[in-house]
Amino acid sequence: MKIGIIQASSQNDKNALLFETVRKYACDAEVINFGCNGSEDESFSYIEISVMIGLLLASGSVDFIVTGCSSGQGMMLACNSMPGVLCGYIPSPEDAYLFAQINNGNAVSLPLGEEYSWRGYDNFDLTLKKLFSEPFGQGYPKSEAERKLKDTRLLKDIRKKSQIGFNKLFESLDDDMIRKVLTKKDVIRFVLENGNNVRLSDLLRGRFD
Repeated sequence: MKIGIIQASSQNDKNALLFETVRKYACDAEVINFGCNGSEDESFSYIEISVMIGLLLASGSVDFIVTGCSSGQGMMLACNSMPGVLCGYIPSPEDAYLFAQINNGNAVSLPLGEEYSWRGYDNFDLTLKKLFSEPFGQGYPKSEAERKLKDTRLLKDIRKKSQIGFNKLFESLDDDMIRKVLTKKDVIRFVLENGNNVRLSDLLRGRFD
């Protein structure tokens, strides 16, 4: 599994913590850090980051994304507006485990600006530990696993039928938004070098210097 780490610039001081904690618990995964870590010349909102998350997942460059913003809610909502992205809000270990086992999505959003006392750091650590504690998509509780997984498959099918494809969405975005997203060159280069969505790569190459 390839896991991408990327969060809004408002929480760039949490980037290293996010990256290192995911690496600690997703031991068998390749974890790639896309920032934002404060070294960029540009700042990126949660909406701009959600488009990059859509790019990374739609291109097949990564399999899963761990992200966040101050509350975690805005990023979750923005990500779920991207075709093909099923993002869970995981403020606690219980939420993380249930999302991984029942909803089996491809992105999670954390509230990176909340409760960062010592207790907040413990909760953060335990949340990511629980997220990666077992293989995804096993269902929970075990006695209800088959029904839960059937509902998850149905939800994903309905979402797919109700959304346009990501390529079409990207083409329809405002030029200013596309120009801003393209300034995150590490993300764009990674998509071009690792993605398997030929049409999306062509769209990016047509815009990217």
